[in-house]
Amino acid sequence: MEPGNDTQISGFLLLGLSEEPELQPLIFGLFLSMYLITVCGNLLLILAVSSDSHLHTPMYFFLANLSFVDTCFTSTTVPKMLWNIQTHSKVIRYDGCITQMYFFLLFTGLGDFLLTVMAYDRFVAICHPLHYTVIMNPQLCGLLVLVSWIISVLNSLLQSLMALHLSFCTEVEIPHFFCDLNQVVGHACSDKFLNDIVMYFATVLLGVVPLPGILYSYSKIVSSICRISSAQGKYKAFSTCASHLSVVSLFYCTSLGVYLSSAVTQSSHASAVASVMYTVVTPMLNPFIYSLRNRDIKRALKRIIGVPVS
Repeated sequence: MEPGNDTQISGFLLLGLSEEPELQPLIFGLFLSMYLITVCGNLLLILAVSSDSHLHTPMYFFLANLSFVDTCFTSTTVPKMLWNIQTHSKVIRYDGCITQMYFFLLFTGLGDFLLTVMAYDRFVAICHPLHYTVIMNPQLCGLLVLVSWIISVLNSLLQSLMALHLSFCTEVEIPHFFCDLNQVVGHACSDKFLNDIVMYFATVLLGVVPLPGILYSYSKIVSSICRISSAQGKYKAFSTCASHLSVVSLFYCTSLGVYLSSAVTQSSHASAVASVMYTVVTPMLNPFIYSLRNRDIKRALKRIIGVPVS
């Protein structure tokens, strides 16, 4: 495949998390376990929401969509990494790398938008409870998810197509376990100014812009909870958004940690290790965070596995 006018390259080398041969079985077992837990946990959550009519509400509709996105997000990177370890290969084809970048960007942006939409849902539920069913109607919920998909698809498509026009002078070694857009663009020997501009603009649009909306929603939620007179009422109101707040904090803290680790250490290997938190660990923990303290989810899961519900 010919990505540039004068350079022909067949693929890239993914160096992974470690080049030590004795660590490869440990890394393989660890990531295989986390991947299976992620897929099973999120699919169970989707099944629980879809099978229980009591969970057919906006909050659980968005949660099921987030679980689907988390499953796809992890499946974009981990299976290829496991395959490379098992086959003792570091190669990823050029078209495979571009495809992986496309889906990685797609599900990263989509997850961010869904977390913002879920914050708005909790804001309406707690601050405007009497108008909740009117405001968060099925049409609006579907529209919010559709708009999130459209923006994410357009962003990932634009950046992937722009990466196709880059030229690479030599065999490229990417110090990561997946095709990270920043790493790929950084190794290009052609002009990448426009790629950098679009990449930074997309980071602000998809990563920074939703954050004020989430913070505003929760500032209003906290203000409303503080005005509730009874302690039981405060606990009930807070419990409905505590899980989402935990997931949002986990997502943004791990993403910030990756950025700071790469900025402070200037080490691509350190950045790759840190990125495991938001690419693998966060999607794995999300189902547990949402289900451990949620009676409705636990009741639906018990029905699925055949455990008597009290």
